[in-house]
Amino acid sequence: MTRPLSRRMLAVALATALSSTPALVAVAQDTSFATATAPFTVSDIRVDGLQRISAGTVFTYLPIERGDTVDQASAGEAIRALYATGFFEDVSVGRQGDILVVTVTERPAINTLSITGNKDIKTEDLMKGLNELGLSEGNTFDRLDLDRVTQELTRQYNNRGKYNVTVTPTVSPLPRNRVDVTIAIVEGDAARIRHINLIGNEVFEEEDILDTWESGEHNWLSWYRRDAQYSREKLAGDLEKLNNYYLDRGYADFSIDSQQVAISPDKQDMFLTVGLTEGEQYTVSSVELTGDTVLPRERVENMLLVRADQTFSRSLLELSADTITAALANIGYAFAQVNPIPDINREDRTVAINMQVIPGPRVNVRRVEFKGNARTADEVLRREMRQFEGSWYSQAAIDRSKIRLQGLGYFDTVEVETRPVPGSNDQVDVVYTVNEVAAGSFVFGVGYSQLAGLSTQIQLSQNNFLGSGNRIAVQAQRNDYLQRYDFQFMNPYFTDNGVSLGYNLRWSEFDNSDFNTAQYSNTSGMAQAVMGIPISETDSITALLGIDRNQIFAYRGYTPDSIVDYIDAVGQRTFHAWRGEIGWGRNTLNSALTPTRGTLQRIWLEATLPGSTVEYYKINYNWSKFWPLSRHLVLNTRAELGYGDSYGDKFIRDVCFTPGSNVDHDNDPSTPPVFQPGPDPSEPCTPDSPDYARTIEADGLPFFENFYVGGTRSVRGFDDNTLGPREAAFGSAYLQPIGGSLKTVGSVEMFFPTLIESNAARVSAFVDFGNVYKDFDSWDAGELRASTGVAMMWRSPMGPISISYAYPIKKEDGDELERLQFTFGGTF
Repeated sequence: MTRPLSRRMLAVALATALSSTPALVAVAQDTSFATATAPFTVSDIRVDGLQRISAGTVFTYLPIERGDTVDQASAGEAIRALYATGFFEDVSVGRQGDILVVTVTERPAINTLSITGNKDIKTEDLMKGLNELGLSEGNTFDRLDLDRVTQELTRQYNNRGKYNVTVTPTVSPLPRNRVDVTIAIVEGDAARIRHINLIGNEVFEEEDILDTWESGEHNWLSWYRRDAQYSREKLAGDLEKLNNYYLDRGYADFSIDSQQVAISPDKQDMFLTVGLTEGEQYTVSSVELTGDTVLPRERVENMLLVRADQTFSRSLLELSADTITAALANIGYAFAQVNPIPDINREDRTVAINMQVIPGPRVNVRRVEFKGNARTADEVLRREMRQFEGSWYSQAAIDRSKIRLQGLGYFDTVEVETRPVPGSNDQVDVVYTVNEVAAGSFVFGVGYSQLAGLSTQIQLSQNNFLGSGNRIAVQAQRNDYLQRYDFQFMNPYFTDNGVSLGYNLRWSEFDNSDFNTAQYSNTSGMAQAVMGIPISETDSITALLGIDRNQIFAYRGYTPDSIVDYIDAVGQRTFHAWRGEIGWGRNTLNSALTPTRGTLQRIWLEATLPGSTVEYYKINYNWSKFWPLSRHLVLNTRAELGYGDSYGDKFIRDVCFTPGSNVDHDNDPSTPPVFQPGPDPSEPCTPDSPDYARTIEADGLPFFENFYVGGTRSVRGFDDNTLGPREAAFGSAYLQPIGGSLKTVGSVEMFFPTLIESNAARVSAFVDFGNVYKDFDSWDAGELRASTGVAMMWRSPMGPISISYAYPIKKEDGDELERLQFTFGGTF
């Protein structure tokens, strides 16, 4: 696996290695000139041996001109000057009459430079470093430079624990004084840490100390955690953690006396030994605050986490200093310093602490700049800023601005830097450097999921249309159960104060028979307008108003009776609705793509307005919180609740049914498939007639708005949409999922570090639980289903890919299981 390496660090390391190269000394001289030729006046100068370099270049560096008098000293100076250019392997000076003859042998030019076999260090990083040192295609080749680079590369790999590495340079001569240079690297396996031994620890167990280290002894999980791979840099960091471990627990005299790294003869196993002296534990005798606190002294004193009679802790000391520094930075003191000065009394084993506050000048932000946004307009970034130009410096505003940029979803990384203005000690420039990701896509192709089967689609989406920050999406999709055409537009800054406005248009033909739901089909279309109103940095209100039309096709004997009865009671198969929605949301996530901390929650109410064919409402609540447990582990807890019901008058109708008759005998799609009325439609059916009469009604949440649970987006390990109430069609024994008006879903998911060092991939272990119920009175905790498993999500260039393997831990007979589930590609 390739590991990222700082190009600048690599270049500096290689440059350091080359800087130790001794300068070449000019030793090739024309002895006849040096010993037998008297000084003479140069009438002309001739240069022999040039192939690629022009004579003019030689004359530029040659310290001799026509008319000069040449002797042995000036000839030697000329040779040294030409050698210093680095262009020549050999230089000699001779005389032909009064003509000075300079004979050179050019160094060859590098035709191609290639590196093979490298995995731990990226090729582009190596090439960048070599290019900055002049070892690149088209430049002059220097064998000594190549040797030094070879030694430095070997050292770099040794620092990564790869002691079996071999670096073999090959130089292949070509015509016209050119060479091909190939550096072949055989990295070998990294040496594994077999044993770590701490000597001198008496108060704390070795196991507890080593739990904080990145390095660890080789075990069966080392292939994934990579903690057993030795690295000099990683060991240095672990020794610093060892020092902090004791200082945070009061051992102010702690010291690391020795460290020894031994390697086995086959260079495969490492043995680490660290000698230490714990010393005595100290307590805090007093804490004094001095200097100019700027803020009220009592307020600053409340920021001190260190108190008298506490066990001394350097981490609490540093946290107190950082808290005070941050408070001052938020009111303009960008360069404030808080220096903890300890006074150690070794006789009493106490530490008196003086917190010295040096606020420095109050700083104004001159400019806010952006770098790396090749596609995104500055205006899109600037409107997310909470730190303004010309205002006092505020670290909180700068950090908040960074989080808002990350929340856009346009950038993979966002870095911020504060640069002092030259010649001014009270002004700074704030520079945000972003790395843009593809904010849009054009897809023409196929995808597959276990739910939808083979699908074809044409999709054009742009979350950052022409760099304006507007979202536009157009899609045409077709698969086993769906034809769908969408258009979406959203302007997140319709007004300067952040009010967003968008439009949605959709038309679809939907066949539920292949969708693990009740078997009916529908044709629908809708148009909506959506508005978002920010009410704080993290909170917003959304409102929606739209109109839709839904035509249902259902047949008795094919569709569950309750659905056919609902349509019959309403008396028509086409449902028209004016739809409204209002919702509140809060988003404190630190990233829109791969969050590691923060909360996302939303509650919204949607309802059809009076005058719609059916009047009903649905209320939904989604909550998700990310908990960073460590530098690598992130816990996500998630809950989804939904409930719906009707609020208008229910539909009631008396119908008749003649056994054996065709319930939709006329096959007229313009009329709903109802029970046949009696001989005289104006008279009700009677039980003594050949017809059977009964009363049907339509009440509660319409069946086509029911919630469904099960599958990759709710409770993994169960087939999509199969949990909850089921019902058979008339004359059939097959139970079809019909959903319900109450949904409860929850999940606990742990995200782990991946083998691929990229924000585009995440691996997790999860526990999902949930179910859907017919109505609120039907809720029963004992009916909840649960599963556990592992999952991988990858934001690939072709679209998002999700794969999960789940094992149901709470199931019932008849549940449809699907342990391996995946989706490829995304939808709007």
